Amino acid sequence: MIKIENVSKDMGEFYLKNISLDIEKGEYLMILGPTGAGKTILLETIAGIYTPDNGSIYLNGRDITRLPPRRRNIGMVYQDFTLFPHLNVEKNIRFGLTYSTIPEKETGERVAMLTDLLDISHLLHRYPGTLSGGEQQRVAIARALIIQPEVLLLDEPLSALDSETRGKLRDELRKIHSLTRTTVIHVTHSFNEAFLLGNKMAIMNKGEIIQFGEPGEVFRKPNSKFTADFLGVGNLFRGTATLGKGLCSIAVNGLTFLSASQISGQVYVSVRPEDILVSVKPIESSARNSFQGAITDISDLGAVVRISVDIQGVPFIAALTRRSFFDMDLEINKQVFLTFKAIDVHAF
Repeated sequence: MIKIENVSKDMGEFYLKNISLDIEKGEYLMILGPTGAGKTILLETIAGIYTPDNGSIYLNGRDITRLPPRRRNIGMVYQDFTLFPHLNVEKNIRFGLTYSTIPEKETGERVAMLTDLLDISHLLHRYPGTLSGGEQQRVAIARALIIQPEVLLLDEPLSALDSETRGKLRDELRKIHSLTRTTVIHVTHSFNEAFLLGNKMAIMNKGEIIQFGEPGEVFRKPNSKFTADFLGVGNLFRGTATLGKGLCSIAVNGLTFLSASQISGQVYVSVRPEDILVSVKPIESSARNSFQGAITDISDLGAVVRISVDIQGVPFIAALTRRSFFDMDLEINKQVFLTFKAIDVHAF
């Protein structure tokens, strides 16, 4: 569908370095990374706003690397809406078809369909300055979709909205994607958005793609210390791995984990807090890792409680439900057991 091959772009403070991605038709790709990672430049290069210094971009096998934006059939929506203040909602939406030869009847049908889908039909006569942030963003999305783009680029489209509006518009984006199957590339800082919307994820840093894959795979199996830290793994240690029969043992400050990873030598090892079972007594389980330690800190996060546990000088974080936390009557200095499976111990 869209293929990016070794694309580089140097803009001084921001840059892209040998970016390669292969995105299938109908996929919803989420791109995450810290500020300055190059996420927006990547979108704008795909859109044709910038021409790469090196590399190529293909859309359905067609080289679009140096085509002007209007000839790419790619729609883009920014965080700050970018509507024309002197045009009403209907004219803003129709603007995307300025250079089109589509008959007026079909244009009207597209406007009606999109405004109904995004629940803005009653706003057609209004001007951007009279709309809420959520309404403006819906108009911007409709304007991008009216050209029936082969690819829709979204640059943090929900970040400027309040929590309630963000949730509603996120659901609408999911519905739109389900109905249209438009290929979407969506830049975000939100892990929730990444899981709720995306079926693929790319992590960017310093102009490079650090990791690419399905969201669950990336979150559970980071391939670098940067990715693990950025995604907030919670338990990330440096150790020495030794291969055994089907498993490897990893020594971390005198503590030994068993992992299903097939690796040896100096490694990083991660265990997500939600993969750890907390108990006040030893439990019978097929899990290969179980350790006893004392609670050193408690963080109430609302639906979830995170506890810090010291195990022979190695600090662990475990997550459990509020009900489990109160049922076990947990408190600082209380001894608990942490149990987790070898498959949940990821080494890289």
